[in-house]
Amino acid sequence: MTAPRPADPPSEDLSRLAALHGVATSYSPSPDRTVATSGTALTLTLAALGVDASTPGAVRAALAARERERGERLLPPTVVGWSGSPPAALAALPEGTRLRIDTEQGESRASADGLPPGVHRLTAAIPDGRTATAHLIVAPPRLPTPTGRSRGLLVQLYSLLSRRSWGMGDLGDLAELAGWAGRSLGAGFVQVNPLHAAVPGAPTDPSPYRPSSRRFPDPVHLRIEDVPEAAYVKDPERLRALRERSGRLREAVLHQGALIDRDAVWELKREALELLGEVPLGPGRRAAYCDFLAEQGQALEDHATWCALAEVHGSDWHRWPTGLRDPRSAETVQARNGLMDRIDFWSRLAWLTDTQLTAAQRAGREAGMPVGIVHDLAVGVHPGGADAWAQQEYFAAGMSVGAPPDAFNARGQDWGLPPWRPDRLAESGYAPFRELLRALFRYAGALRIDHVMGLFRLWWVPQGHPPTEGTYVRYDAEAMLAVLVLEASRAGALVIGEDLGTVEPGVREALRERGVLGTSVLWFERDWEGDGRPLLPDRWRADCLATATTHDLPSTAARLTCEHVELRDSLGLLTRPLEEERAEAAADAGEWLSLLSRLGLLHGTGGGSDTSSEEAEIQAVHRFLMRTPARMVGVWLPDGVGDRRPQNLPGTWDQYPNWRLPIADAQGRPVTLEDLAASPRLHALMEVLGDGGA
Repeated sequence: MTAPRPADPPSEDLSRLAALHGVATSYSPSPDRTVATSGTALTLTLAALGVDASTPGAVRAALAARERERGERLLPPTVVGWSGSPPAALAALPEGTRLRIDTEQGESRASADGLPPGVHRLTAAIPDGRTATAHLIVAPPRLPTPTGRSRGLLVQLYSLLSRRSWGMGDLGDLAELAGWAGRSLGAGFVQVNPLHAAVPGAPTDPSPYRPSSRRFPDPVHLRIEDVPEAAYVKDPERLRALRERSGRLREAVLHQGALIDRDAVWELKREALELLGEVPLGPGRRAAYCDFLAEQGQALEDHATWCALAEVHGSDWHRWPTGLRDPRSAETVQARNGLMDRIDFWSRLAWLTDTQLTAAQRAGREAGMPVGIVHDLAVGVHPGGADAWAQQEYFAAGMSVGAPPDAFNARGQDWGLPPWRPDRLAESGYAPFRELLRALFRYAGALRIDHVMGLFRLWWVPQGHPPTEGTYVRYDAEAMLAVLVLEASRAGALVIGEDLGTVEPGVREALRERGVLGTSVLWFERDWEGDGRPLLPDRWRADCLATATTHDLPSTAARLTCEHVELRDSLGLLTRPLEEERAEAAADAGEWLSLLSRLGLLHGTGGGSDTSSEEAEIQAVHRFLMRTPARMVGVWLPDGVGDRRPQNLPGTWDQYPNWRLPIADAQGRPVTLEDLAASPRLHALMEVLGDGGA
């Protein structure tokens, strides 16, 4: 299906103006086809960047102003340098220019040579008397290549229930998993879903990819019993009653077929945390809490203030009283003063969650994991949430991130996430991005970046318009990558970019040059430029995390049996007749199984039953992954016990229980963390990885 051509082609001046602001005037859904951006999309996108293009006269004035600014500007707002190489922007300054660089470390220098990594302040004075200032980001040229290769587990934390969790997996379960997997399985990492703070309110959006804040974690993941103050509550009977109720939630999920109910879990945990909040902190704990408050500063105060205001006015700040919609207004200051107890409560929850996240990473490293916990950075935030309120100046009003029409989705996609403004990021020296990364790297051994292509460009969709009426807006990828490499190197962490799907030419190469690993999923690795057959293992890239599946894809068992086609058919999601879809899926699986057999990888459990045959095929898939040069190989934890169901089925909302399923075995019976630790099937699969694909 072909998307309609726009009815209002842009003028030449409007196209020039858009290009000068990094707004694309066309896009290519396929190599042989280019679609022009409509004049409406360009006008609305420029308006979101603070540029009036509403009339031909306004376009001419804006164009003249932009060209005059470019001609007069000595330096961009942010200059990027890589250690060992002088910043390219300085070479364009006139001869005789004097530099002053105030470093992050408190030194003052007259040259950019030999600068330490950091975010510095650059002042340039040219001979005619003009001066310019800029942020100067200096980063190592690349992240270190991981030594050796590591194998690990991928899991959606909420789905990992133990016999101690309160109806959904928690940070105590994550620490237990990391400690066990590191010691007993030789795992090098555990990758989890985003644990960002969700937007409160019932029903809460269960998707971890549309959070209220990416900067602060969600206290729903807390293990209540691991908070030291739990031993000293004034009403232990009330806490015991809450634990009993949580036990009934857990049992309903594990033994009665109930879905994970995040809202019910949070209701109980919040009541428990109110009890814990009444317990005074001991001197050491109080000092640690005060340190956390000082480290997080204004960002934490804003986050906790939003949480406190949301309790009073609801979780969409656009509907609050007018004065409270501005985090710096006099009305907000007054409201904050009246809500100090609640702000302290929410600040303490952020600290407690940060503490348990740090403990989980420590448990993995102490168990011998070279990486530990791999955290996931969502591509954006909810428009009504805490980050969008506190950082309004950095978000493009009236815009949403999405994806353009392509061969798989002729209508495009609108994800409902407001994009960052590239101009405001540059003016701030990328402060919001730096602070976000620094917060996550506090407790991450590696960071997976969802839709890493967003560091280069994002598809902006004007509010009230279909995704077909959007356009790409470009970001300064060099600056974004410099910030990413700088903060990751400071933390000694790896970075994994989720680069699946349509990727602009040059993006993967740029990421690889800076040491950012890619993501390779078996079913998508084919010789697309040749005969389209499955790619042989020695032709895979090395700089990647290789897996058989992800949270958005069918489990390996379902893929091999084509059950995922039946599921999509039952929900009315197929765009072609069932027989066609089933035949294509069977041919796809058959090609892979044939290759696995030819390579001598299809052997294993024996016994002749369907289950053992399926188990042998899943093992063969992972033997294949170990034959590739991939530096990281991940096992989707549900694959270890034969789970058939995807955790998320794109294209569905109420039709399928996305983000609410516990890990289950091949028969659909929920499996606890304790069951996983004792599972012969999971141990056998991990032994395959330990054998290096033999």
